[in-house]
Amino acid sequence: MTEMRIAVVGAAGRMGRELIRAVHAAPGCVVAGGAERAGVAEIGADVGLIAGIGPLGIAVTDDALELFTRCDAVIDFTTPAATVEFSGLAAQARIVHVIGTTGCQDEHEAAIKAAARHATIIKAGNMSLGVNLLAAITRKIAAALDEDFDIEIVEMHHKRKVDAPSGTALMLGQAAADGRGIDLKSRSVRARDGHTGARNRGDIGFATLRGGDVVGDHTVMFAADGERIELTHRATDRSIFSRGAVKAALWGRGKGPGLFTMADVLGLS
Repeated sequence: MTEMRIAVVGAAGRMGRELIRAVHAAPGCVVAGGAERAGVAEIGADVGLIAGIGPLGIAVTDDALELFTRCDAVIDFTTPAATVEFSGLAAQARIVHVIGTTGCQDEHEAAIKAAARHATIIKAGNMSLGVNLLAAITRKIAAALDEDFDIEIVEMHHKRKVDAPSGTALMLGQAAADGRGIDLKSRSVRARDGHTGARNRGDIGFATLRGGDVVGDHTVMFAADGERIELTHRATDRSIFSRGAVKAALWGRGKGPGLFTMADVLGLS
């Protein structure tokens, strides 16, 4: 089988450069190009040079549609609005779209789901193997323990992260809610301040910390009277996300239209 041609959108950003390096290093695929929004200084620059891996002879472009016509997959860690646009373009081109973008709201999710009728879309709040295993374990523990065990999710990221709670924290909260058979939106507590009263039985709480250069720390707590279970994942290298995204792109080749997650990629569904 020929090498899979994978493009990266948001190529000039910190995560975009990491993704270019991951695609270049992974067997079975090749960097097909990179895209950025119009006006970004790196437009026209060699994608390999901006990623620090040497020239690849491919320039960063602001024409995502043209780029999508000459690749097999695109990896996207951008913004919700941009991701919705890219999902539509991926549907037109009938290519694999791997989405690591966080902060998506209901309207974004609906648009992505619609695009998945024509494209293979793999979307996850976190692309790492460890976090997806943590989500699977969280789901099983939540199913095994009743509401005598309160569920709290604590996350910390670097000071530049703009959305909260993190996509990973929400993914873990959804796993816990699925295990309990409850609706996360109606049972989640995103903030506590002032005289809040006693904790409601069965709620899932979130606490958000920001500071320094923390790549990503996540802890799921199951707390009952007299005992507590804590499950923690700490990311120390951003490359775990890019390697997972490349794995997802390769997995999606030939799968056909549909909306998938990293749990599908890893056989955890």
